[in-house]
Amino acid sequence: MQSNPVSSPADAARAALAQRPNAKVLIIGAGINGIATFRDLALQGVDVAIVDRGDYVSGASAASSHMIHGGIRYLENGEFRLVKESVTERNGLLKIAPHYVKPLPTTVPMFSALSGVLAAPLRFLTHKQGKAQERGALLIKVGLVLYDSFSRDGGSVPKHEFHGRKKSLARLPRLNPGLKYTATYYDASMHDPERLALDVLRDGLDAGPHARAANYVEAVGMDADGVRLRNTSTGEEFSFAADVVVNTSGPWTDLTNSALGQASTYMGGTKGSHIVLDHPELLEATGGGEIFFENNDGRIVLIYPLAGRVLIGTTDLEHDMSQPIRTTEEEIDYFFDLVKHVFPDIEVNRSHIVFRFSGVRPLPRHDDEAPGFVSRDYRIESSPLGSRPGTLLSLVGGKWTTFRALAEHLSGDILALLGQPRLVSTVGLAIGGGKGFPATPAALTVWLAAHGDEVGRARAQQLLTRYGTRAAAIIDVLTEQPDAPLEHNPLYSRREIEYLAREESVTHLIDLLLRRTSLAFVGGLSVPLLEELAGLLAPVLGWDAERTAAEIEQAVAELHEVHGVDLAAADTVPSI
Repeated sequence: MQSNPVSSPADAARAALAQRPNAKVLIIGAGINGIATFRDLALQGVDVAIVDRGDYVSGASAASSHMIHGGIRYLENGEFRLVKESVTERNGLLKIAPHYVKPLPTTVPMFSALSGVLAAPLRFLTHKQGKAQERGALLIKVGLVLYDSFSRDGGSVPKHEFHGRKKSLARLPRLNPGLKYTATYYDASMHDPERLALDVLRDGLDAGPHARAANYVEAVGMDADGVRLRNTSTGEEFSFAADVVVNTSGPWTDLTNSALGQASTYMGGTKGSHIVLDHPELLEATGGGEIFFENNDGRIVLIYPLAGRVLIGTTDLEHDMSQPIRTTEEEIDYFFDLVKHVFPDIEVNRSHIVFRFSGVRPLPRHDDEAPGFVSRDYRIESSPLGSRPGTLLSLVGGKWTTFRALAEHLSGDILALLGQPRLVSTVGLAIGGGKGFPATPAALTVWLAAHGDEVGRARAQQLLTRYGTRAAAIIDVLTEQPDAPLEHNPLYSRREIEYLAREESVTHLIDLLLRRTSLAFVGGLSVPLLEELAGLLAPVLGWDAERTAAEIEQAVAELHEVHGVDLAAADTVPSI
């Protein structure tokens, strides 16, 4: 496909790596853990570059359950260090990323008092699944008391509450009337994981020109001059020299190491899938909180109101990384069965699904250990680079909740290798649009008064919700020239889309649909909207008519094949 001779910002970033093909540190893999490590190092003044073979946050990090959680079920695995760190980081993210991370009431329905009490110690000691049993009220009560003990942090979230059947059904009347108890505790929701990761990335880039990032750049080998990188947009290859190479490619870690000539067998990730429903009746039944419970096969699952939709997940299945990662029809049937278990009088079917997604958790190799008991903790493996001086660090494991702490740990190891001191701590350091985010109704009123004159208070509120306090800079751009709502989705505007294309390294139309906006997630797409969006991207990114048409075709195909979105059958655009 040919494009006009206009260099997009993303093209320029890729070209800059080839023009100066060296740095102290090269990070391969721009999921949340790679991006957070990039930010941490950039804040220390380290000469660092990060690349990803696809778009930013387009791999495992794009398939999360949209939660920041302490991991109550990890207690049964004996992973007390991870639970303590997770709870601490959850409480921290509520403060440093309040624009995207919000307290989430979570209700656990229970159908027995003592179930699982005898099996739990065996699971704890052996980590073998054994015969599946739902955890009963006694076991869950013990777990929540212990969980609360990890959560003492000035009241970041309330302690758990236990309720009997009568009060439980008064609060959530559509729950299965066969329940005996419910417990409600608090974790945190993550409204827009991709946008949070982009904020973390922007923090790193804003640290200065010593920090460089490029998407659609793949590590394909190693030679005497460094890591061989390929610009997947142009096919150009070049060698990039670094003293420390950091492999944060998640479930693809072993494949990346193999490409670098450093064969490893660290990984053994499991696949988790989710579906998103446009189902007002089910949405109302959740009471605005997550329903989090154990299915009768022992798998922890969730029903979660989000962005006016209902997210349902997740499975935990072995997966061959050489095969496509897709949500199967069997998994969808499984989700429908679990909804029926919790809300037996609410019908769900495939007509309610507006989006589906699946990913592989970057878990360590676990052989015969049951998937649910594989550690969610992380470790860092170190080895020589091989054909040239330097060190290869491979991250094994890691999850969204602990990304800041993990990055601090990994960056500490890198700084030690470089002989450089830590200059900045990221503890308590606000992320992106979380800086100065109004924390009270009075502060919100002041912010809207200061920024709503030009675009109106409703639009200012919308942009604040979407981008945090970065919205102030976006409002400035939107008001420099005349703007107008999109014809096919008036909740976004033309100049807003152009801003995202220009400032956020959009390379393909699908990047905008899946990761710069939530349009696909909520089922808000149509072919006319794709045509309108592609028409706005074309002059910014230098696409000619042929490239623009190809981008639309490719986006439609990926949405259908990977996410089950059939735009050919869609004739309306749901509101967001």
